[in-house]
Amino acid sequence: MMLKNNLIISKRFFISWETIFDEANLRQDIQKTEKEINEDSFWDNNQDAQEIFNRLSEKKKKLDTITSIRAIEEDILAYYDLCSTDPSLGNDSELQSDYEGMINEFSEQVSNLENKSLLSGPYDTYNAYINFNAGAGGTDAQDWTEMLLRMYVRWFEKRQFKVDILDKTVGDEAGIKSATCLVSGELVYGYLKYEQGIHRLVRQSPFNANSKRQTSFAGIEVIPQIDTTVSTVTLDPKDLKVDTYRASGAGGQHVNKTDSAVRITHIPTGTVATSQASRSQASNKETALSLLKSRLLIIMQEEKNQEVSKLKGEQKENAWGNQIRSYVLHPYKLVKDLRSNHETSNVQGVLDGGLDAFVESLLRMKKDDKA
Repeated sequence: MMLKNNLIISKRFFISWETIFDEANLRQDIQKTEKEINEDSFWDNNQDAQEIFNRLSEKKKKLDTITSIRAIEEDILAYYDLCSTDPSLGNDSELQSDYEGMINEFSEQVSNLENKSLLSGPYDTYNAYINFNAGAGGTDAQDWTEMLLRMYVRWFEKRQFKVDILDKTVGDEAGIKSATCLVSGELVYGYLKYEQGIHRLVRQSPFNANSKRQTSFAGIEVIPQIDTTVSTVTLDPKDLKVDTYRASGAGGQHVNKTDSAVRITHIPTGTVATSQASRSQASNKETALSLLKSRLLIIMQEEKNQEVSKLKGEQKENAWGNQIRSYVLHPYKLVKDLRSNHETSNVQGVLDGGLDAFVESLLRMKKDDKA
């Protein structure tokens, strides 16, 4: 009877899931946007053209997902009708296994679609630059910064995001002082935007002879990669200071013997962008310039729309009292987000890239705040 009871519960859920997503309006929006894009004048001096095109792509993906969910739903409801006709099938272990597999897939797809529906900000569909910077805590902070970089790279891989490390400065004794990555994929900035802030680690220091408890900090900054070919930023070469230097590496044969790394400073604002991802100085300069333009576009739009807190967040000291999330390894084990209050004792799982629950709890909290 377990299969029968589960099917009755599922039947009620299937009837209600579609109310979460307005498919009719979604199809109407797609048709309206496609008609707008097909107009000859759409791409003429339209600074929002690329954003509109990106949003259309996301809406089509969402509709494809709804179609996929509906197909799974029809299969499960077929099982339900079959079981209703022949109650003895409720004890069929093979049927039960097939059913549970479809239920799990259905629930996962609905949950993923619901999470994506929370991402409707102006830059949520964009790729993103993520910067890591060591804060207070000396060598421990630099080691912690490298641990954070590893954690996020693993999370990116789990979500099938592409990550390119554009710049990395190694620490004096261990770890890294800073790093910049370009993360590419579906809704990257939307998922990353609330990860910006100060991350605090508490542990027994491996760099202290007495293994004393040490608190260290690392800061994360997230910037959407804005299409600078659409939203043009004009830079006066006189306002740019371009420095070249040797990229840092593992040593030995891996040491870069030419000044291929590039640092560009926008003198009027003090904004800096660096890249050492390529062996080509020209390629690194192009990458750094793209990052610089994205930074400056955000600054310009913040000033125009007064959205500093929404896009970049309040800039706080990378030290005590300003952390958004705490990672405690000693004297107990706990990771806790101080905004959503989501927490877990599975610290190792989080450090191995298990960030989904934290990201989703923040998205839901922010949605509730806007409601």
